[in-house]
Amino acid sequence: MSTSPDQAQLESLPTLGASQIIAYLRRHPSFLNDHPELLEILLPPSAQSGQSVIDMQRFMLERLQREVARLNGAHGELVAASRSNMTTQAQVHAAALALLEATTFEHLIHTVTADFAEMLDVDVVTLCVEATGGPPPRITTSNVYVLPQGTLDKLIGHGRDILLRGECAPAPAVYGPAAELVRSEALVRLRFNSHTPTGLLALGSRQQEKFHPGQGTELLQFLARALERSIRAWLDLPTG
Repeated sequence: MSTSPDQAQLESLPTLGASQIIAYLRRHPSFLNDHPELLEILLPPSAQSGQSVIDMQRFMLERLQREVARLNGAHGELVAASRSNMTTQAQVHAAALALLEATTFEHLIHTVTADFAEMLDVDVVTLCVEATGGPPPRITTSNVYVLPQGTLDKLIGHGRDILLRGECAPAPAVYGPAAELVRSEALVRLRFNSHTPTGLLALGSRQQEKFHPGQGTELLQFLARALERSIRAWLDLPTG
């Protein structure tokens, strides 16, 4: 019968006696700490073999208990994150459906700037659009603002479509009187088409870290794309 390369390699290694292994472990007392996977294959000694053996069992048991506690903690965090994501997903889907139920363009704007705050569990939601030139006109609609041209690149960054900030000093031009409440925010660029000014969907929360850079952005981007399409449809804008 032929010998496999791995088996041949193992057979070529020098054989160590018990005294050599014990001497090595004495010189390297952290060996099992550095190689915890060995605990899975070591045979636990009998509890009747003396106090030193009981200590060894305790060491192995404590190691396994710590590993179980770590896995339980990771599992709990995963479950919590999954529940949070499902909640957020349901909120965003409800908001997208609310866009479809708008009966007029004014109703659509009211849905975004008034109803979205409760639906998405935030404190303020605003819609902004960049002026095409000259001083921005004054808008009397609540939570709708016109920003000077180039503002969105300064706020979000050139070439970026979304910004999440866990601790921020929000721009009053974006939130108006509600700016002093905002401690974290999500800013999402709105692109209606290549011929119209760029817009902004801003979500602000008084809770720090409600939004933060480590969060996924897929759901917010989905909501922004749904809003873009709704506005295009009501204003009869071309898609190109």
